[in-house]
Amino acid sequence: MAFISARAQNYPTYDSTRVNPSPLPSPPFPATDWQYGEPLIGLPEDASDGPLQKALGLANDKSRIKLYGWVNFDGNLSTSKEINIPVSYNIIPNSFELNQLVLRIEREPNTVQTDHFDWGFRLSNVFGEDYRYTTAKGWLSTQFFTYNNLYGYDPVETYFMLYFPKIWKGMILKIGRYISPPDIEAQLATNNYLYTHSVMFTYDAYTFTGVQATFKVSKRVQFILGAHAGNDVAAWDSSASLHGQAMLRWVAANNNNSLWGGINTLGESNFTKGHDNKQAIVITWGHRFNKTFHMQTEAYYQWQYNGALGGSASYGPVRYDAGGGPGPIVHGINQQIGFVNYFQMLLSPKSFLCLRNDLFEDVQGQQTGFATTYISHTFGVNYFFTSWLQIRPEIRYDWNTQLNLIGGKFPRTNPYDAIGTPKPNQFLFSMDAIVRF
Repeated sequence: MAFISARAQNYPTYDSTRVNPSPLPSPPFPATDWQYGEPLIGLPEDASDGPLQKALGLANDKSRIKLYGWVNFDGNLSTSKEINIPVSYNIIPNSFELNQLVLRIEREPNTVQTDHFDWGFRLSNVFGEDYRYTTAKGWLSTQFFTYNNLYGYDPVETYFMLYFPKIWKGMILKIGRYISPPDIEAQLATNNYLYTHSVMFTYDAYTFTGVQATFKVSKRVQFILGAHAGNDVAAWDSSASLHGQAMLRWVAANNNNSLWGGINTLGESNFTKGHDNKQAIVITWGHRFNKTFHMQTEAYYQWQYNGALGGSASYGPVRYDAGGGPGPIVHGINQQIGFVNYFQMLLSPKSFLCLRNDLFEDVQGQQTGFATTYISHTFGVNYFFTSWLQIRPEIRYDWNTQLNLIGGKFPRTNPYDAIGTPKPNQFLFSMDAIVRF
């Protein structure tokens, strides 16, 4: 989403026989549809003309190339002293941080029409602390993997799109580096209900480099097939290997329910040259109770073999709970189980409340360093002062339990503030601001 989605502004006219009515208002919600970050063929996707576009004299430009972006920064108060991890993005306790300064250049293909080929592209340039999570090995990644810098740059989305209206009921071919298609949550700030992320999202795949085809089967069914180099790695990197992807999107006729799931990544499953090679299956269910309340629920199972303790490692200086190279190998299968529920209450055209509950089990402890079950509860408000300024205050409680979903019990652990004075729980108050331009 840029400022207000094209669909929310009702331009250009879309064919109601090809897409359902919008189930959610945007703003204040980050999207109008049960689409989970993938293009919905038949829906106008052009961003509105923002201040930057207008200042450059490109408003209503016939090329339909858009330039826009945002600045996202936060402050937090935490019971931890050295590190907030496994909370991601705002990792430094009791501080102010620049999360994302984003400049996006894009042209969305026109998939409303069905009579001619069209094309598009997207380049999302990210600078800030969040690059530590979005970075992909081989994509200007020495900032993290060699130097372990707190701030850095990442071209998190770098792809072309080709639209073929006569293949099925429309097909988009995406080529390049693109964001992992599952998840309620997203890597970029404007696409999220809350500021912080669930623990399961923190240890999920972030981006892929490859080819992905999205097919429209009917008004309510779409699916994707893809081939990529593995999670968070460039196709030309020595850690890359061929992976497949297959996911299906279904929406009920009344738009009150949606399912989106399948194989996110499947291929070579061995930890490769210091890099995590995650395999994952995932399912997301969206449900609208009425105009005021809706929720989204996601679950995944993720695995690889013989991973290093702590996952993909930075070889830079030891700081920010990273650096120093890979940890010891955790032999055998390394498994993670994730579950999250988002429950939203619409307050006004400018605001909503959100309650998130999530569970993440690091079965062998390979990803986090602790074989335990992480649980978090987050309550937040999302408020738009204007179309270009919003804030997201939230309060969060993280803890871990002896629960083991696969069987047996873990010993009690203290995984919070692990490089300071380890604790069994963590309280966190955060508030971020997003300024669009």
